[in-house]
Amino acid sequence: MIAIGSDHGGFSLKKELTAYLEKKGIEYKDFGTHSDASCDYPDVAIPVAEAVAAGEYRFGILICGTGIGMSIAANKVKGIRAALCHDVYSAKMTRLHNDANVLCCGARVIGLGLFLEIVEAFLSTGFEGGRHSVRTGKISAREAE
Repeated sequence: MIAIGSDHGGFSLKKELTAYLEKKGIEYKDFGTHSDASCDYPDVAIPVAEAVAAGEYRFGILICGTGIGMSIAANKVKGIRAALCHDVYSAKMTRLHNDANVLCCGARVIGLGLFLEIVEAFLSTGFEGGRHSVRTGKISAREAE
């Protein structure tokens, strides 16, 4: 199951995401926002990130205007490795090498077609482990300090 959310800047793209997930038969919970009225991205990013960190959801997907605010806010939650991706290669590599658990994208930066390709790459790529586990372990150790 996937936790999803957006602020007002990402609301229209999030609606497209929900249609895509439903078509693929992927279960999700929408943490908001539920309109294009102005809202604050941390109010969505943090609950999504907390739910992923708690193990309630395998992944999170966050969308705002640029994806930057969502990624900054989500990465403040212990156990979250949120990656801002605007291309398919980065989405694949952040799963392979960084074991990212939250994908952040900018609705004002990429179009729908590319966004859905990024989502597909992120969701379908596994963590490679090995030497990358050592690196992600160092990040987790720092979080624990």
